[in-house]
Amino acid sequence: MKKNILVGTAILLASSMSFAKKIKFSVDMAGITISPFGMHITGDFQTLAGYAGGDWMPNNTPLTQEISDTNIYSIIVDIPAFAKYEYKFVNGDQFYEAEFVPAESRVGYNFNDNRWIYLDSLADDTTFVGAIKFGGNAPANLNLIRFYVNMQNEFVSPNGVHLAGDFQAWSTSKSIMYHFIDAPIGVYEVIEYVVPNTYQYKFYNGNTTGDDETIAGGCTTGGNRSLTVTSDIVLNTVCFSACSDCTTGTDELGKNSLISIYPNPTTNYATIQFKNNDPKTVVITDVNGKIVREYDSIILTSLQIRKDNLKAGIYFVNVRYADSSLSKEKLIFQ
Repeated sequence: MKKNILVGTAILLASSMSFAKKIKFSVDMAGITISPFGMHITGDFQTLAGYAGGDWMPNNTPLTQEISDTNIYSIIVDIPAFAKYEYKFVNGDQFYEAEFVPAESRVGYNFNDNRWIYLDSLADDTTFVGAIKFGGNAPANLNLIRFYVNMQNEFVSPNGVHLAGDFQAWSTSKSIMYHFIDAPIGVYEVIEYVVPNTYQYKFYNGNTTGDDETIAGGCTTGGNRSLTVTSDIVLNTVCFSACSDCTTGTDELGKNSLISIYPNPTTNYATIQFKNNDPKTVVITDVNGKIVREYDSIILTSLQIRKDNLKAGIYFVNVRYADSSLSKEKLIFQ
């Protein structure tokens, strides 16, 4: 039986994008002379937030100096949730006056040097990560940790990939992880800001307690991962439920796969060719792990996937066989 949940997913996405979420952008300018033209923020959210002139304008979104701490400049905007945003702070009103973002905080892929944040909550509150130092990695007295997990051997939950740890009260839904289009297949990441200390944490394929990884290997402390923070840290990528990265490197993914896809890239449709006719489940997800198509109990040697209402972009074809083995390939619709 074929199960196609595209319509439901499209309705969910359209519904979520119709809501706005408050987010507070804030920068700490301690020790820095402020331009006579004031502080601004620029990014790819400005049009959605209602500022005229388009995105990445350095002079149309001013920050306000806070009364309680005159080194802090901030702004609260309403923008759609469930989306990734990029931005920079500007000391003045010209783009050449934008901050130099350290490598630990950048998007990083394809030489992208912007800050980024994924906005995932529709709760009636305001997302706020703190006042980040201008040209720095974190708010005052805190350190940045950048976590990476490789999910290439997993079916990613429609609820997303999450991080939980004692630095955020073991919340399984607070710290959603994001997959960049240009990142290796299956790699998700998130940035957290913490006080220097020793911490324990785990990755979750979903957002509930039972979705946590069971870590195989000697890298655990009481069943959890652990680290000691004394400075800003970018952690190595680890495979979900493992101590190191996945055995099959992302560059090798697909070389020994039991599927092939053609044409790929494609504009209208693609054919998935299976190497055998064993029973299998086919799940197609977008780059954020959201399921856009699902086909159960397939006993075929090929399956045609039409673009139909899917947007142009990168998708992942996940095939789970009766013996629980998994094949994964990238599919590109133009």
